[in-house]
Amino acid sequence: MPPVLSADLLLALAGFAFVTSVSPGPGNLLLLTSGVNVGFRRSLPLVLGISLGFLTMVFLIGMGLGPLLQRHPQVYGLLKLACIAYVLWLAWRIARAAPRLDRAEGDGAARPFGFLQAALLQWLNPKAWAVALIVTVSYAAPAPGAGARDYAAGLLLVILCFACVNLPSISLWALCGAALRRVLDEPRHLRRFNIAMAVLLVASMAPVVLSIAG
Repeated sequence: MPPVLSADLLLALAGFAFVTSVSPGPGNLLLLTSGVNVGFRRSLPLVLGISLGFLTMVFLIGMGLGPLLQRHPQVYGLLKLACIAYVLWLAWRIARAAPRLDRAEGDGAARPFGFLQAALLQWLNPKAWAVALIVTVSYAAPAPGAGARDYAAGLLLVILCFACVNLPSISLWALCGAALRRVLDEPRHLRRFNIAMAVLLVASMAPVVLSIAG
């Protein structure tokens, strides 16, 4: 193992991964909503899309995309605008979602969000890119004298460690949503919940909007 990937650094990475993964945000609000509407099992593509979408970003930044983004900060501005537009579309879709008729997956059942839709949310999220950059710089930076092979091995270990924490952490949101299904079984309650989640999803973009206005 390269020196940069000491046990202390891996422990610190695990703590950082847990805090950033379990804290509220657009992706986790989407998981909560999906768990309520379609259950945990049908939310798994969403879970995997959010997690693998982020881990792909860490890999790309680690392989050289990070310096490119730093040299062209205007890219973050474009990402912010695209992210706001995409989140507004997701919120509109959630608010208009028809309450399920029953717990089966037949007519009237809510349509789950897909893997690519979840990954796109991460790829358009400037905050996710910033976190991925922090992960790469702080935990996968090459040690003095380390070769390219050591760096690649260290980067993959960082990604694996983050995945081991991230996947169960964000899954908690979908599980909580699935647990609420019985409480929100009536169509009118589910409709109100979906509208509330759509509003919260839009509100989660407030820091992005303020950063553009500033």
